[in-house]
Amino acid sequence: MKKTQFDFEQGEILLVDKPLRWTSFDVVNKIKHATKQRKVGHGGTLDPMATGLLVICIGRAATKRLDEFQNDDKTYTGTITLGATRPSYDLETPITEAFDIGHISAADVREVARLFHGEMEQLPPIYSAIKKDGKPLYESARKGIAVEVEARKIVIHRFEITSVELPDVHFLIRCSKGTYIRSIAHDFGQALQNGAYLSALRRTQSGNFDIAEAWNLDELVEVLRRDRTETK
Repeated sequence: MKKTQFDFEQGEILLVDKPLRWTSFDVVNKIKHATKQRKVGHGGTLDPMATGLLVICIGRAATKRLDEFQNDDKTYTGTITLGATRPSYDLETPITEAFDIGHISAADVREVARLFHGEMEQLPPIYSAIKKDGKPLYESARKGIAVEVEARKIVIHRFEITSVELPDVHFLIRCSKGTYIRSIAHDFGQALQNGAYLSALRRTQSGNFDIAEAWNLDELVEVLRRDRTETK
């Protein structure tokens, strides 16, 4: 049973199911407003087009653990759609190129998935919040300015194809901090000599935290506001 009374001086760690199209920053601001607490942060960004587990730390004692939670491995379920590319590698931007997928089989998909395991170099999407010369990459991307992106080391602990319904490929992945699942989708298409983008993503685990224990955001905000009123 979820707690409904909170001690922000001692610090609180709350799990939230981030809604679609919300930024992680939007969720933090919503909870800041509900609690009137200045010290609120999250343990790992989720893109607006993703849903699922966001670890929220409230209060000085809890926010000191943000680095710990951000460094945790994360688990996701999602869908890669083959046959097209998008600049953002997800649904945020329009399709720029289409490809025939008639030659691709479910066996091909599962064979290529074996390449995505262990330590590897990954190029982050140009539509990302990574900063280059003090500016987020997405600002340059939206202006059509070409920016060189440096590869990063990531670790994929598990990459399982759960079902294939072409053009859609459903998967489960457990990976290290800093992994862009959008880039995995893009690279997956390239490995098939085709195009691909991420069409759905849901974070189900972060370290030892599980989505099954997460609050619906609206319900949590209501409980937090009620708690604040009752403890005045």
